[in-house]
Amino acid sequence: MIFHVRMDVDLPTDLDPQQRDEMVAREKRYSQELQRAGKWPHIWRIVGEYANYSIFDVESNDELHQILSGLPLFPYMVIEVTPLAKHPSDIRD
Repeated sequence: MIFHVRMDVDLPTDLDPQQRDEMVAREKRYSQELQRAGKWPHIWRIVGEYANYSIFDVESNDELHQILSGLPLFPYMVIEVTPLAKHPSDIRD
């Protein structure tokens, strides 16, 4: 199952800088593990925002939920998920 996901991050301004740096480093490691595993094949930064557009390729809605809720920054995110289906005009099979 393919999903388009927008993630907007809103970290508290009073968050301890060391805690912030550690959380961001854990987020990077976690996301790169998922990318290497093929579960998170695409990620793009949205220019001028602390946000990204991503494509996930997972087995189920539940797997996507588990992955997203496992993100270290999850408590500070607003996430929009759009399920995708093959378009009949797509020339790739």
